[in-house]
Amino acid sequence: MTSPKRYVLFPIGKKRFALPAEEVAELAKPDLLQAFPHTTPLMTGVLVRRGAIIPVCDIAQVLVGPSAPTRRFYLIAARDAGRNRNLIALPVSGECELSSIEARPQTGRLPDYVTSLLALDEEIIEVLSLKILMADDSMKRSAVEGRA
Repeated sequence: MTSPKRYVLFPIGKKRFALPAEEVAELAKPDLLQAFPHTTPLMTGVLVRRGAIIPVCDIAQVLVGPSAPTRRFYLIAARDAGRNRNLIALPVSGECELSSIEARPQTGRLPDYVTSLLALDEEIIEVLSLKILMADDSMKRSAVEGRA
């Protein structure tokens, strides 16, 4: 039997999602978002954290739809796990939780960016792949189609 993997669970609205813990750098309080006139629907600006410029990507539109509630924190995560650790800030609705849970395979008709599922009490939590979610085709398709 394999040991449970660690995940960071985070809320967006009333729903929680997860990222593998090794992809998460920190949870940050709201900071001054530097907005630019030429952003994309999901890329809303940048944060300056510890001397680094970190793009802010509001994935709530894709995950819960355009009526997503106000986000209160930024989850700083690595977009690519490789030699170059590209950080991205994801606005989330509340505090995050670190949990060791055994993932279940993705079942049913779920988007490509959902890699597996976590069962926690009576809640099913989708584990996300930022690499797939942030791919241009995935973002454009999901933002246009919306998600219920």
